[in-house]
Amino acid sequence: MRAGFGLGLGATLAWLVVNTVLQIGELLTLFLAAVFIAIGLEPLVGLLTRRRVRRGWAVFVVLTVFALCLAGFVVLIAQPVTDEVDALTKAIPNWLTQLHDRHTFLGHLEDRYHLVSRVRGALSSGGTGLLGGLLGAGKMVLSLVTSAVIVVVVTIYLMVALPVIKQFGFRFVPASRRARVETVTDEILARTGRFMLANLATSGIAGLATFAWCAAVGVPYPAALGFFVALMDLIPVVGSTIAGVAVSLVALSVSLPIAGATAGFYVGFRLAEDYLIMPRAMKYAVDVHPVVTVVGVLVGGALLGIIGALIAVPAAVAIGILLDEYLFPRTDAS
Repeated sequence: MRAGFGLGLGATLAWLVVNTVLQIGELLTLFLAAVFIAIGLEPLVGLLTRRRVRRGWAVFVVLTVFALCLAGFVVLIAQPVTDEVDALTKAIPNWLTQLHDRHTFLGHLEDRYHLVSRVRGALSSGGTGLLGGLLGAGKMVLSLVTSAVIVVVVTIYLMVALPVIKQFGFRFVPASRRARVETVTDEILARTGRFMLANLATSGIAGLATFAWCAAVGVPYPAALGFFVALMDLIPVVGSTIAGVAVSLVALSVSLPIAGATAGFYVGFRLAEDYLIMPRAMKYAVDVHPVVTVVGVLVGGALLGIIGALIAVPAAVAIGILLDEYLFPRTDAS
């Protein structure tokens, strides 16, 4: 009875823990993103605090700089977006006129496929579906905004209270081993911060390369596109690909050959970034073999998506440090 009750109670508690983790999985992912951002920005905050700036003000300065960067991006894209919306608004009446002219391309499409009647039918019969789609899109936008607010707020709290959190965690370690654990933890956090800075550096290279290419071949809005590529390049695996597709589509406004050349440029740059720039930068920043960098990002992205790809290299660094400190000395001595 005692053994059966113990096994049943243990299995029940294990199931409850797993079920709870699955239910709050999205919240845990957001918290993990906030922890990664806070640790990644810690070298900048530490640089200011070592110059006798109070930690609260150091966090404020770092966050202000990043906020100004985002504001600069918004300013850069405001005018292009406004111009394109204005051009689209002016073009719609012309498109409507061409739909009723059988001698135009749009008129031929209307005669063959009856586009206007189909759109009217879809709007009249599928009003409920359209409304549901709009509500779903609104919920998605609200969810994204809420997630962003949660990450920002938690990141700020973690950045301000990181030393206190570290000291609280160290109290769970016996005093005889506490100094060694503190050293290993500080090394892991330092390398994670260097990884974040290296990631920012490679994203800056991608943005500058985009600006130079767009300015050279005459693609409009080179500064805005360069900033956009730099931001997207922060997302491992898929970020630079999405940015390259977007810039290639913008290049279509110039000509089809320019768009093709831009796509070829991004294919070459993506290969150089994945197998030359990023691995070397990561090896210099966190001392990880390039093969581990590439494989870690792919595995982390497959398991946890964007967050997994972001924390893959720091996780590999942490595992390597723990092996060097605790496992390999024992195996070498035996």
